[in-house]
Amino acid sequence: MKSLLKKLNVMLLSASMTLALCCCGTAEAAPEPVAKDGYYLDTICSITVYRMADEQGDVKDAAEVSEKAEAAIDEAFDLCRELDGLLSRTKETSDIGRINAAGGEWVEVSDYTAEIIQKGIEYSKLSDGAFDITIGGLTEQWDFHAEGEDAKLPDEEALAEAAQHVDYRAIEIDGNKVRLTDPGSKLDLGGIAKGYIGDRMTEVLESRGVVSAVINLGGNVICVGGKTDSTDFVIGIETPFSDRTEIIGKINARDKTLVTSGVYERRIEVGGKTYHHILDSATGWPAETDLDAVTLIADKGCSGDIDALSTICLIKGSVEGKAFIESLDGIEGVFVLSDGTVITTDGAGFEPAE
Repeated sequence: MKSLLKKLNVMLLSASMTLALCCCGTAEAAPEPVAKDGYYLDTICSITVYRMADEQGDVKDAAEVSEKAEAAIDEAFDLCRELDGLLSRTKETSDIGRINAAGGEWVEVSDYTAEIIQKGIEYSKLSDGAFDITIGGLTEQWDFHAEGEDAKLPDEEALAEAAQHVDYRAIEIDGNKVRLTDPGSKLDLGGIAKGYIGDRMTEVLESRGVVSAVINLGGNVICVGGKTDSTDFVIGIETPFSDRTEIIGKINARDKTLVTSGVYERRIEVGGKTYHHILDSATGWPAETDLDAVTLIADKGCSGDIDALSTICLIKGSVEGKAFIESLDGIEGVFVLSDGTVITTDGAGFEPAE
């Protein structure tokens, strides 16, 4: 199964803690990495390269070939910037912005845009519309970045009107041309774009000889290889509402991707009530769920898929969401309920924090 959704605050543990957690006996020495970070996709993103292979297949620490490692990282971030420019809902010149403004006319788009929209349609179908990439008219009614007195609820009539135009079946694709048959519909790829972009960035790094690295796109984590041949990466999963100061547990990962969706990531408080950013596509109001967070784990290359699926699970709730993931091949999950209970699929490999 290849397709996935939304983010969360999965944190790469510090190097010293990683070794303490997953090494015993005679482990290999930790490689000296090359790392860069920056602000992309409306969040802090980082790439840490640990090892690279040359043309002959000889593997070296990234620090030994730092110029090559830095060039690979720069190329991956360049692609990230390019794709953000194509897929952003808020940029008028992006492919998505042009489709939304086209009034139902055909718009020619990039190969990347056509591909991700097709993937978004697949997950919209799979979820029976619980996840729907034509939700843009609803998301633009909310401002989840507002604070204090600036935080306001959307106009109820405008929200109800926008909800009438959420239907992925209004999307038509013909090669590199896309249109919305309902001019009132608007695309928003926020539930899948970060994962999709992470997968494409991974391809860039691997094409440049990277054999060990961690990509962290604001919590969407992709592990290329392991830290060494015998040592996995250790990924900590944040405790919801802890402001990234605590973890509920960890997962050892090699050639894996982890994506979390959580109701605590973006939220506003109005009139003493909290409203989170994961919306019910039928009403435009925050989805009612017994979950605070869902972390999904899959093979490297499936970040876009679990990005979408994690949101679907959060909307479905703990019982239906867990059963949904268990019906799919190659995907595991960690589900954090609102009362703090943690449930997992059998193969998640989750180790609770002590």
